[in-house]
Amino acid sequence: MPNAKVLEQKQQIVAGLKADIENSVAGVIVDYKGISVADDTVLRKELREAGVDYRVVKNTLLGRAIEGTELESIKSVLEGTTAIAISKEDHVAAARILGKFADAHDNFNIKAGYLDGKAIDIETINSLAKLPSREVLLATVVGAFQAPIAAFARAVQAIVDKDGAAE
Repeated sequence: MPNAKVLEQKQQIVAGLKADIENSVAGVIVDYKGISVADDTVLRKELREAGVDYRVVKNTLLGRAIEGTELESIKSVLEGTTAIAISKEDHVAAARILGKFADAHDNFNIKAGYLDGKAIDIETINSLAKLPSREVLLATVVGAFQAPIAAFARAVQAIVDKDGAAE
């Protein structure tokens, strides 16, 4: 049996992990075995720049953190090497970055994930991974709104030009 100090440290880790998961909008759990330190460093940098918290976790501690929540079904994949990417704001960043990384690295696999506190399957994670970034989506929406206004402005300018030429 672990001594009281070790037990207290583990309880703090579980409590912190549980709080981070509860305060996030999305997360992805991966099996990271077989990737090089250089690849891992690049991955961590990209995730950090996207505002995603990525950390290696012990399966038992992650299992305890999700006990009694709607994510408890994820426990079945907690075997082998496990890391979790937690996103507090962006619903797709973790899935997009880790999905792209998994496609490029054979030994790196996505195990499970969650979205707004609910467990999601691998197909959903893969669908999220294919979505463009938030900035690209916003630019697309702005472009869609801007196009009719620009067309209207061109039509008005054409009328003004026509009237000016008629005089």
